[in-house]
Amino acid sequence: MAMKMTKNLLNHMAYRIVKGLVAQGLITAEDRNRLVESVSTLLEEEIQKEEQLEEEVRNILLQHSDKIRVENVDYQEMFRMIKQKIAKERGIVL
Repeated sequence: MAMKMTKNLLNHMAYRIVKGLVAQGLITAEDRNRLVESVSTLLEEEIQKEEQLEEEVRNILLQHSDKIRVENVDYQEMFRMIKQKIAKERGIVL
């Protein structure tokens, strides 16, 4: 499941990503702060997508909770499988 991340942590991760890419010569950045903010925003959007996906998976499993119980299905394994299947169908990278 997605880890809750603070804005400060996302900004720090974005800073480290940009710093690493610039240091390796893979990108150049005239305005590093703006680039860090853009990367931070992208990270936040991706985390939100994953959180929405997980909520959808929980709802699917809730709809089938009786069957899951009766058939003694491992909830975590089923959660993971459904999440991966939906993510693949929607082109979401986990």
